[in-house]
Amino acid sequence: MSEGEKPTFDWMPEGSEALADGEYDAIVMGTGLKECVLSGLLSVNGLKVLHVDRNNYYGADCASLNLTNLYAKFEAGEVPSYLGANRDYNVDLIPKLIMACGDLTKMLLHSKVTRYLEFKSIDGSYVYKGGKILKVPATPEEALKSSLMGLFEKRRFRKFLIYVDQYVPDKPDTHEGKDLTTMTMRELYTSFGLVEATHEFISHAMCLKTDDTHLDQPAAPTVKELQCYCYSLARYGTSPYIYPIYGLGGLPEGFSRLCAIHGGTFMLNRDVDEITFDGDGKANGIKCGNELARAKIIIGDPSYFPRDKVRPTGKVARSICFLNHPIANTGDKESVQIIIPGPQVGRKNDIFVCSVSNAHAVSAKGVYIAIVSTLMEGDDPNQELSHGLALLGNILQSFTTVANTYEPASDGSADNCFISASFDGSSHFENDVQDMLSLYKRVTGKELDMNINADSVEADY
Repeated sequence: MSEGEKPTFDWMPEGSEALADGEYDAIVMGTGLKECVLSGLLSVNGLKVLHVDRNNYYGADCASLNLTNLYAKFEAGEVPSYLGANRDYNVDLIPKLIMACGDLTKMLLHSKVTRYLEFKSIDGSYVYKGGKILKVPATPEEALKSSLMGLFEKRRFRKFLIYVDQYVPDKPDTHEGKDLTTMTMRELYTSFGLVEATHEFISHAMCLKTDDTHLDQPAAPTVKELQCYCYSLARYGTSPYIYPIYGLGGLPEGFSRLCAIHGGTFMLNRDVDEITFDGDGKANGIKCGNELARAKIIIGDPSYFPRDKVRPTGKVARSICFLNHPIANTGDKESVQIIIPGPQVGRKNDIFVCSVSNAHAVSAKGVYIAIVSTLMEGDDPNQELSHGLALLGNILQSFTTVANTYEPASDGSADNCFISASFDGSSHFENDVQDMLSLYKRVTGKELDMNINADSVEADY
């Protein structure tokens, strides 16, 4: 075959051409974070990967856009001059914070994608209670100073945190006679004498639970999540979260670079017209116009697959807001997260507020980007987000979206369709990382080994 000539294969219908090299081990559709993580890891494992995206930029629904692209996407007209230079902005469409000792950090370290990124800690973590924004305590010392609870409750909370800190699942002498594989989280809270209001802020603001179903389930997984929060906070002292300089768009780009270095092929601005199937109903390739490519593994976000391959899980409302001031009652911090537990405002699901600024190189100096998000319970997104928006004060400009969310209808073993779930409505990655790990296991048949020392993560703080 001469240079520039496309390969031909026996399986190609007459009049069709090969898409790129034609035959691959895996085809990945969409350059969202989950898909880019998979393509990067698979290429490192030696698989030949083709990665396509209908957009002309990386990131898909979780891209970072400059002002021009942001206003064009939302058809918002001319960019106002008071926002400053276009080059100063990297606005995340689905902004989420990264737990400093969480699984996404471990994944970044495992893949060495951290070499392409720089992180900075978030300045503060807060919870909404009784109409006030209050700092979340996560050390025994902070617990004694917190205004979240009374004196005697502070002492009980401190004792609870000491128990959680020293608890090791395979060391019974740290269990104090409690079997957390059978004891529910509600029973664990009650055993320390903690009142329901304390259950609420621990579960929602520290364990990052989005509703209360976990309270009547075994406590062990929730305690592990609380340990992750406390360890992450201890790392930087200001909050448990970190965030990339220049926004989250660097994450999918970093994994894309990893894939390309290991031989992966990327094709942007290339829509997929059809996923092809063999006679047994197994996906075996994609069709883009008259071009075809084949692979035994087809991966992608829900938007690329037929509706019978996914099932709806709800709707997420998000509002991206430009402010000319930090959020009030947070000590004028450059970056914060605020969790509004659903029960505090008569809802089942939590409302999440996060704010970033020029300190993370995502906006012009003096402009703050605040994002409010939640899983919708009604039909009016502004009403759903109202309690979060009310905390922001004067809003210069806002962009509100409602996204339908989906999950795969099956695990992919029967039809070779390995589908990621849509990003949830929280302002952190913890639930989404579990989906990434599940997707990796479904594709490869094995767990991703992330046994790496998280102390090597570097952050400017």
